[in-house]
Amino acid sequence: MRADSPEFLTATQTSYDAIAEAYAAGLPDSLAGRPLERALLTAFVDLVRAPGAAGAPGAAVRPPVADIGSGPGYVAARLHGLGLPVFGIDVSPRMVALARRAHPELRFHVGSMTALDLPDETLGGIVALYSIIHVPDDHLPSVFAEFHRVLLPGAPVLLGFQSGAEDGHQRLTERFGSPISLDYYWRTPESVTTALREAGLRVHARVFREPEGEEKLPRAFLLAYRPGSVRE
Repeated sequence: MRADSPEFLTATQTSYDAIAEAYAAGLPDSLAGRPLERALLTAFVDLVRAPGAAGAPGAAVRPPVADIGSGPGYVAARLHGLGLPVFGIDVSPRMVALARRAHPELRFHVGSMTALDLPDETLGGIVALYSIIHVPDDHLPSVFAEFHRVLLPGAPVLLGFQSGAEDGHQRLTERFGSPISLDYYWRTPESVTTALREAGLRVHARVFREPEGEEKLPRAFLLAYRPGSVRE
């Protein structure tokens, strides 16, 4: 990380580096038992390929999609299996190393969603499942502004995050038996929708589900897109 990186990024990187192996071993593919999440990924793929979209069939070169906060790489691998050109970005070098090992056919890079090392208007879509949960409220606008900057007009975004009746915050100091310092933010679909709209992104659909298994909070999913296509 750069010396001038926000404190929360440094803490997030350090924490996930510390738990990377245990995390990957304990959660090799959290989508395996989540049919709703898998269906949303399929819907995302269909939106990327929709007539008039940047990644639609017939395009000379299909632009890639980015799995931002890619962790061990299972989301990127599933998108690859659905036929999309995809690469992963994660703030944790250790997570990136594990993802490369588990999925050598794919590209994974170290990077921050607050300052994506990508040219303007180059992505056919973004998936960010449970990665904005570590971004403080005052940094969320810059994250969504980056999403808007790198997306092609009409390209979709799929977000997943913990939710509830109101926004909240918690700091964990231990996970998988290792000491960490990691902030978790849960938000209502309405507050995230407002932040997306202020960044110039439009929400296409909202999905909300109740906690399952050991989950303590509901899950919210937003499908949004950068305006400028047949979707308008």
